[in-house]
Amino acid sequence: MTALPPPPAHVEPYVRVLGPELAFKFLMEFGGAELYLSPTPQGRSEVEELIGPEKVAQLAALYLPRRVPTAKPWLAAVLKTQGLSHAKIARRLHASDVAVRGWLNPDPAPAAGPPRQTSLF
Repeated sequence: MTALPPPPAHVEPYVRVLGPELAFKFLMEFGGAELYLSPTPQGRSEVEELIGPEKVAQLAALYLPRRVPTAKPWLAAVLKTQGLSHAKIARRLHASDVAVRGWLNPDPAPAAGPPRQTSLF
């Protein structure tokens, strides 16, 4: 992957422990799910298959919320750095292209008022 956008605060612990690439895979796979992360993994979970027992224990030590964040705006930005189009990003994230455009262009230029409107100030 190329230089990734900085993660938002609610995703940062996952990126810090897993690294950006593995955090991306983890969030794509388990985002929105309610998970119990055992401090002593036994080798039987899907999470452990993906990230390994050491990383599961490290995440469990952080006392994160039980529900994994979806982080779709950050995931969309990561997919954009990989060169995917808005339509492909929308399909990967199960979102509309309008939502993806909003996530990737959060502050469009404000619409100008009517040209003949006088200023109040």
